[in-house]
Amino acid sequence: MKELNIVLVEPQIPQNTGNIARTCAATGARLHIVKPMGFTIDDKKLKRAGLDYWYLLDITYYDSLADFFSKNEGPFYYFTTKGQHIYADVEYPERAYLVFGREDAGLPEELLYQNPDTAVRVPMIGQARSLNLSNTVALAAYEVLRQWGFPELKVSGQLTRFEW
Repeated sequence: MKELNIVLVEPQIPQNTGNIARTCAATGARLHIVKPMGFTIDDKKLKRAGLDYWYLLDITYYDSLADFFSKNEGPFYYFTTKGQHIYADVEYPERAYLVFGREDAGLPEELLYQNPDTAVRVPMIGQARSLNLSNTVALAAYEVLRQWGFPELKVSGQLTRFEW
């Protein structure tokens, strides 16, 4: 199976991280969280957002960005409002890492400056500051999975009272 990796750098809002954890669990994506976080992992808001999907989650924690990079080899794609490339124009290879920054500050500009070809953005009107982090992660993850043909994901559903 192709491996999709979602990386949250210093997440601050537990509900966002819970929603992202649920997206990762439902898609089979691995979740990587780079500390420090703005909440504790036992936060009720985090658990509520992830509901009962935690047992499906493959999650790894790192003490810093340096720790994360020392333990993982890309390719890395940096999601940022400052990106010069559109996320949907990228062809994502197997084992892609989609990297997202803090809700209030994004990713460090030095990191973006060093990686201009893989800094990508979601198009939006100029007056909008950014999309919600959990929404951005979901649309990015599903774009990659769409490109890969939704490997090992159930692509059709069943009615409960009727048959198709």
